[in-house]
Amino acid sequence: MATKKKKRKKKKKTNYVLIIIIALVMVIIVTFVYIFRDKISEKIKDYGPSVFMTTDYEEYVLKYAKQDNIDPRFVFAIINTESHFNPKVTSDVGARGLMQIMEDAYNWIKFRMNDEREHTFDDMYDPELNIEYGTFLLSYLYEKFDNSYELTAAAYHGGMNAVEGWIENGTVDPKNFNLDDVPSNVTANYIYKVMKAYNKYKEKLEDDLNYEE
Repeated sequence: MATKKKKRKKKKKTNYVLIIIIALVMVIIVTFVYIFRDKISEKIKDYGPSVFMTTDYEEYVLKYAKQDNIDPRFVFAIINTESHFNPKVTSDVGARGLMQIMEDAYNWIKFRMNDEREHTFDDMYDPELNIEYGTFLLSYLYEKFDNSYELTAAAYHGGMNAVEGWIENGTVDPKNFNLDDVPSNVTANYIYKVMKAYNKYKEKLEDDLNYEE
């Protein structure tokens, strides 16, 4: 009898130890995921365009892309890269909505559009308004940088002043663009992801949109 009791106690202790070990492992995994959540998110985004070719809000994208004379597939690529079509997302630096509009960009666009409608930066969570503003900015940058999608993406991400500086000092040649010439690795990675998404959208939507470049 004593031997059986000892075996039961030993089995219970073993079970407790196993439970504690599993719990510790789970805590370590959760902690690791939390600490490196941004890097994990970026890795997921790297694969996003090749897998998730979403065309949500197509009505607004087509409407404003036609109005501003820019390829709607490029607009889709920007939205895919910026927010993965989440209209409520806010970045760490305060960019809002589908096309991740910053407040200073919102004010600049509102002024350039001579938009007298009664809305504020808080309304950048509205899908249609966000796409209207973001598409206007893309069109402006596209024309400014001689119809270069790569430089448009660079300016959308890093600012037009930065891109102008790269061109002026000869770091980037707009007529012979090379991704390796971009001095910012973050912006270079952004351009890569946008263009990857854009090419995927062109493959998928070439006939659907009947869009001619």
